[in-house]
Amino acid sequence: MNSKSWDEVKKELNINSEQEAEIQLEEDIIEATIEARKKNKLTQRELSKISGVKQPVIARIEKYANSPQTSTLIKLLYPMGYTIRVVPLDDIKN
Repeated sequence: MNSKSWDEVKKELNINSEQEAEIQLEEDIIEATIEARKKNKLTQRELSKISGVKQPVIARIEKYANSPQTSTLIKLLYPMGYTIRVVPLDDIKN
């Protein structure tokens, strides 16, 4: 198997810095959602029951196979006691 580095893939796809930031943000949100589920000691199936989001959808999100919609993220996060907040970039970079 010939695996490529992210830099090689990025170059081939001609991804600009804004697109890269968007990809990173999505990855960060998915990782935070996974962490929240694990912190709450929930399986994907248990999260499915309390959120109304089907377990296969949760699995695809957690495998980075699907880009989650904001409404889906809220459905997943709210029952676990989390939400999404918009913050200035300067707050994140510091």
